Amino acid sequence: MSAAPTSPTDSYLLRGVRPLGGERADVLVRDGVIARIEPRIADGDVPADATVVEATDLVALPGLVDLHTHLREPGREDTETIASGTRAAAAGGFTAVHAMANTTPVADTAGVVEQVWRIGRDAGWVDVHPVGAVSVGLAGEQLAELGAMAQSAARVRVFSDDGKCVSDPVLMRRALEYVKAFDGVVAQHAQEPRLTEGAQMNEGAVSAELGLAGWPAVAEEAIIARDVLLAEHVGSRLHVCHLSTAGSVELVRWAKGRGIDVTAEVTPHHLVLTDEEARGYDPTFKVNPPLRTQADVDAVREGLADGTIDIVATDHAPHAREDKDCEWAAAAFGMTGLETALSVVQATMVDTGSLTWADVARVMSANPARIGRIDTGERAQGRPLAVGEPANLVLVDPAARRVVDGRAQQTASANTPFAGRELPGRVVATFLRGRATVLDGSPVEAALVAGGAR
Repeated sequence: MSAAPTSPTDSYLLRGVRPLGGERADVLVRDGVIARIEPRIADGDVPADATVVEATDLVALPGLVDLHTHLREPGREDTETIASGTRAAAAGGFTAVHAMANTTPVADTAGVVEQVWRIGRDAGWVDVHPVGAVSVGLAGEQLAELGAMAQSAARVRVFSDDGKCVSDPVLMRRALEYVKAFDGVVAQHAQEPRLTEGAQMNEGAVSAELGLAGWPAVAEEAIIARDVLLAEHVGSRLHVCHLSTAGSVELVRWAKGRGIDVTAEVTPHHLVLTDEEARGYDPTFKVNPPLRTQADVDAVREGLADGTIDIVATDHAPHAREDKDCEWAAAAFGMTGLETALSVVQATMVDTGSLTWADVARVMSANPARIGRIDTGERAQGRPLAVGEPANLVLVDPAARRVVDGRAQQTASANTPFAGRELPGRVVATFLRGRATVLDGSPVEAALVAGGAR
């Protein structure tokens, strides 16, 4: 593939792509929307200002949407900034991310979420949708300004204390009741704190052998069980963050069968990595919730395949080198994931036959956009690949293979658990409303300078 951007308003003719992995087609992108999709657009019908991109057999997907991204700004710009994190997102095929609230200061007021939203618009790589905190300062004691954040310019619809559990059932009930007024959703980090004090990894045979304090599966499952019942009781929407155990899958499956309005996400790393990784005491693999057993990995894959789990979300958690380059017990929890997510999903779900590329579009674009309520309006995300729809697109080469180099990624932090591993697939191009943010696998800086937050 080759193309040279001249301005952010360029038209593009994508030759020979495979929309959703189907038959080859030519796609014309013009004025920020998909103008034509045809088996072959004749050379004479190509607009004179269109840049022709030879993209034969690249899979075209709607721009990916991440419901769970840590961008760290404001407060921890030494680990990631909104600019670096969203550049990494574009490189990974994303056109929208939801920025979690555990910043410094916490995103628990209209002022802070608007700051994050405006910085994201100015950066221009992807649409940034701030997630508002459920409680003031993530302290779990008093509801944050949910209504004010919802009515702000950022129009927040997802609220979470992620990094901490809303463990008080009364506060959780009030939050679920409050967000109903503006069709919001509470995204819960399911972790009973009393059951995980001092926990370092999954509780099981490996933790016992290594002498590390265990994080039992029931600590996640108990909160999910409580919260789906609360959601049913008040008639509100609940989203379960980074589900990681077989028991959690069964609980969500039961709740959906009961008609409860619950959705759930799984991270790429929980689709492939297990607690066996802890045997090397490499803090790169220290994450919350922890890497579980192979049985849990198998269960979450099955749950994603059968629709029990609605989406894949990265939980991209960058850290400074000193926060990871230390002994296991002192290391921070978290892994980066924006630039490897699509490859991991291809390896674990597509190449194994568990999902089609159309399914990938559902779990990594349409469903997260719908849950976050960003699937309508002028800047809609997660829309189908159809004429007249916004040209939010990612082109991926499914035949490519690459060895992950954490230091060569666009994120400001290198704490990827896939460093040195070969993964399938390569994001070749990303388009945000018709503007190329990535071409030939590299971010398009020149177009951003010209286009800003268009």
